[in-house]
Amino acid sequence: QVQLVESGGGLVQAGGSLRVSCQASGRTFSSVAMGWFRQAPGKEREFVAAIRWSAGNTYYADSVKGRFTISRDNAKNTVYLQMNDLKPEDTAVYYCAAGVRETYSRASYYYRAEKYDYWGQGTQVTVSS
Repeated sequence: QVQLVESGGGLVQAGGSLRVSCQASGRTFSSVAMGWFRQAPGKEREFVAAIRWSAGNTYYADSVKGRFTISRDNAKNTVYLQMNDLKPEDTAVYYCAAGVRETYSRASYYYRAEKYDYWGQGTQVTVSS
């Protein structure tokens, strides 16, 4: 089992920055990949970014590429999502996810919610215009 707790969400003006964190506990050594997804009201959950825990390879949705940065601190079992130049359309609940069963042999797997096994409770990010 892996437990995930997100923090750092809040309200920010357009053009501002915010960093959300995801603290992992439990069998964290078994995690292969960590991802961030988001879900806005009335919309489906969508991929934001992912990182391969050991090698540090990163993957981003086109909508956030160049503005968001995912990183991890192995010693703290924590994954971060630094969000810059935020836009109102970034408003959503942001969820952290951990994948332990999938080997992610294909890059496309990082982008798919069903390839992750554990999820956090989410943290709200609101960007005002």
